[in-house]
Amino acid sequence: MKEEINNSGPELPPERQKELRALARRLGHRFKDLRLLEQALRHSSYAHERPETGASNEQMEFLGDAVLALAISDLLLASFPQSSEGELSRSRAALVNARQLASLARQLDLGPHLLLGKGEESQAGREKPSLLADALEAVLAACFLDGGLKAAQKIVRNWFGPLLETKARLPWQDFKTALQEFTQARFKLSPDYHLLEESGPSHHRRFRVEVRLGPEALAQGEGPSKKQAAQAAARLALERLEGEEGGGASNQ
Repeated sequence: MKEEINNSGPELPPERQKELRALARRLGHRFKDLRLLEQALRHSSYAHERPETGASNEQMEFLGDAVLALAISDLLLASFPQSSEGELSRSRAALVNARQLASLARQLDLGPHLLLGKGEESQAGREKPSLLADALEAVLAACFLDGGLKAAQKIVRNWFGPLLETKARLPWQDFKTALQEFTQARFKLSPDYHLLEESGPSHHRRFRVEVRLGPEALAQGEGPSKKQAAQAAARLALERLEGEEGGGASNQ
């Protein structure tokens, strides 16, 4: 695959090389072969209209998705060595979802460098979140093919490190969102939260919240606010459902 990509497309004009080198500096990688970066930016609509320019970035998207998953997994394991597999998986999903990738692509100003066909260009393709997210994965694949795994891991640390540091200082998981996504995917149902008890003096309130799925009570959680109690309940419910799905014992 690497040989096919390296041989994909003609030599780049000087102006395009200059443009791509400026982009590469923002990406944090010095390319030995700028044609790899050029292909990563070549959407299928452009390649279809101008096949003489070389292959599209579709195979690179596929490779970049795998490289990103590996690099993020390695980064999370190093940053959160005590976290469970489920917590790490949810954390990875929060980092590499399409919305987050598109946001990062915008920060890197990737859109203006994309090669798009006339149809995509006329439909504001440079601003499409899905297109930007795919292009970012393709760009990571180009960095991997050009510099190897260590280069790709360094780039991922540069891209996601600030976000990871922010999350490390906050409750990492949004358990209510994670539970909502889980129950929608498995049962086509959304959980409901019910305040069961509010106790303690005004300066030290305690709340107990129950989360239900249809008529079934899944879990109860406590906290100094209704929001935190609901998050605690959602965490326990998610652990229970994941345990049941995996054949493990229930937490309840």
